Amino acid sequence: MTEEQRTIANNISRIRERISDAASKAGRSAENICMIAVSKYVEVPATRAVALAGIKDIGESRPQNLWEKAAQLSDATIRWHLVGHLQRNKVAKTISESHLIHSVDSERLLDEIDQEGMKQKRITNILLEINISEDENKHGFSANAVPNAIEHISTLRHIRVKGLMAMSSRQGGCDVARKNFSAVREIRDRLSGSLPDNVLLDELSLGMSGDFEDAILEGATMIRVGKALFTGL
Repeated sequence: MTEEQRTIANNISRIRERISDAASKAGRSAENICMIAVSKYVEVPATRAVALAGIKDIGESRPQNLWEKAAQLSDATIRWHLVGHLQRNKVAKTISESHLIHSVDSERLLDEIDQEGMKQKRITNILLEINISEDENKHGFSANAVPNAIEHISTLRHIRVKGLMAMSSRQGGCDVARKNFSAVREIRDRLSGSLPDNVLLDELSLGMSGDFEDAILEGATMIRVGKALFTGL
């Protein structure tokens, strides 16, 4: 084992302990929380080290980086997640490489994914991104727009919604983060009673390296961890 691999393995162990502690506080099982290792901070060798350490769900923020790493790590057992903004002109290749797209943020993007899925005879699993902090610099549906988006999705045949994704506000610390995450959970709970066949809201992709424990306390089923994985490299 290289020093880089050892460092990453130790970081993963510490993060898993934090996940377990937060899950215990929430009265939940850590086994029901999926850690997405966001590898945008590192090159291919470190990304491979993450997979070798047992993390099979790996995320990238930029579609091009996802494509390149997926090609270079095709021999590894990895489920690729796109966690950053997706432009419509990058949909075709992205849906062919991705296990799950977390960041679907508009009806125009939904339509593009559906149309490309029809061409490829592929159903794409996605999350709807919500701009829960109402930050002008962030992408995502407004909370009020989610019901209309779901109604629109009911007409699409090559998309399957698995849940919701959001980022907390950059301002306000833990208290604001928990309020943001709680608001996403409340949206999920409010809408879950009556959903079309191609929409499930089982997954909540909430929290990153700085706030994933707060996200777990508020119901996150997926957390997106990047910097904490690569501390010390």
